[in-house]
Amino acid sequence: MPLLTPQVFVSGQLNVEDVRSFAAAGFSHVVNHRPDDEEPGQPAAAALAEAAQAAGMVMVHAPVRGLPQPEAVETTRQVLDSLGDHGKAVFFCRSGLRSAAAWAMADRLRGARADELRAAAAVAGYDLGQLPL
Repeated sequence: MPLLTPQVFVSGQLNVEDVRSFAAAGFSHVVNHRPDDEEPGQPAAAALAEAAQAAGMVMVHAPVRGLPQPEAVETTRQVLDSLGDHGKAVFFCRSGLRSAAAWAMADRLRGARADELRAAAAVAGYDLGQLPL
C-alpha cells in the first residue's frame, strides 16, 4: 500500500475485511473515491461505511469519475484538515490513481507545493505530471 504522506495511504479497491484491518492498524479515516456500481461485484459504499463505523472509523464517500471535481476535492481537503497530528487515512478507488489525484488537488488547496505533491505521488507509484495543480 503506497504512502503519500506519513498520514495518508492510497490503495486500490478495499473490501469489508480490509476496512477492519486498517482500523486494527490504527487508521481513523477511510475515503472512498470510487462511485458505486462502477464494476460488477465491487463492494457498495454503504457496506464499507457500515464496516468502518463498526470499527470506530470515519468513512467518507467522495466519488470521482475522471478528473476529481471540486466537490470531491473539497471533501478530501476536509478529511485532511480533520486528521490533525495523529489521524491516519486510507484513500481508495479502483487503482488508487483517482485517490492520489484527489489528495494532491486537496493538499494543493491547503498550500502544498505542486512539485512536492507530484514527487510524493511518484514515489507511491502514481504519475500526476499532467494533473492541473
